[in-house]
Amino acid sequence: MQEKLHKTILDNGIRIISKKIPYLRSVSMGVWVSVGVRDEIAAENGISHFIEHIIFKGTAKRSAFDIAREFDAIGGQTNAFTSMETTCYHARVSDVHFDKAADILSDILLNSAFDNQEIDRERMVIYQEIGMVEDSPEDYIHILSDNALWKSHPLGRSILGTRENVLKFDSDDLRNFFGRFYSPDRIVISLAGNIDHNHAVDLLAPSFESLSDGREKLNRTPPLTHSGVSVYPKDSEQVQICMSTNGLPLTDPKRYAFSLMNIILGGNMSSRLIQEIRERRGLAYSVYSFISSYTDTGLFGACAGVDPNNVRETINLTLNELRRLKTEPVSASELKDAKEYAKGGLFLALESTDNQMIRLAQNEIHFGRDIAVQEIIDGIECVTQEDILDLARSLLEPERLSLTLLGAVKEDDAVYRNLLSL
Repeated sequence: MQEKLHKTILDNGIRIISKKIPYLRSVSMGVWVSVGVRDEIAAENGISHFIEHIIFKGTAKRSAFDIAREFDAIGGQTNAFTSMETTCYHARVSDVHFDKAADILSDILLNSAFDNQEIDRERMVIYQEIGMVEDSPEDYIHILSDNALWKSHPLGRSILGTRENVLKFDSDDLRNFFGRFYSPDRIVISLAGNIDHNHAVDLLAPSFESLSDGREKLNRTPPLTHSGVSVYPKDSEQVQICMSTNGLPLTDPKRYAFSLMNIILGGNMSSRLIQEIRERRGLAYSVYSFISSYTDTGLFGACAGVDPNNVRETINLTLNELRRLKTEPVSASELKDAKEYAKGGLFLALESTDNQMIRLAQNEIHFGRDIAVQEIIDGIECVTQEDILDLARSLLEPERLSLTLLGAVKEDDAVYRNLLSL
């Protein structure tokens, strides 16, 4: 039986949603703010992520150590993350310690000190984080690929920001951005686990109702897509290959077909790319396809890490699989297996309170309502072979493809441009 969803809207517009799962002994709580990297101008790139870090570095009544110690003392897990369109502050604790966790999260969100000493220390942590990503080719290729596809649009920037920006942000910058964008109408508090909704509202409302409206409206425009080849030389054992093109927005009616197409191409171990490039030819250890979807646009891509001598062959094999998606229907057995894989992943995710909390928040933010599990299952089951063929034909246009290479590339850019044109 599906647990009942509860929703309360506070007087200032903050939404509190919860799902009680009485047979569990934990509660996951997330405070979601609909602001992210795409809401930053170039000079602010990285400030959303910086705020996410500094929120945990002290309030009027708690030091950074106090915050860490108090969470540890109740055996809780807390963290935060920044994405292109949202920032989330979350915690998971045993149900008997929910009140304490809620008090700490409320305090750090609403009463952050934004202390310049802490900011100076944290900027060096983020500086190291940027270096860590750049030293991880498997991660860095995605930043480079997004930039190649979307150029100067905010979706083409790094969540971490630039070193120059990170070194210059001060308390006034962070306070100003927080005041402009951390508005009640953009905040969803999501709870999943053994929690009573009315108790949670009584606990959270007095603090969060003090938050006033932000001063700036979101001004999001979809990006223009740029095709072509971008090569980033690097002395490394492997060349990272990332091929990308337009995808679908989060709420697009074709999202179920999009997900299944991704699974079939490179989303699990029996997928076409893994079987062809890794299992049959031994060209790569890591090879996969992926989806990134946003409110008004999306991205579809495929990545692999290979020996420099195998770059051209791997690109050709990837292009061949993209052509197959456009020219012939996927088999009935492939589609059936992909549907079972998608449903299985959904059911397994439902066993985690963190995933339940995330699902509640994302449904509220993007759809304004709860999306029942059965509705998702029905959407998956309705997808036909023809749906995937039509979708592939609409998305996989050669003139839209962007190819990004990172590593010791041996051939000239023109070779790869010629491959794409063919």
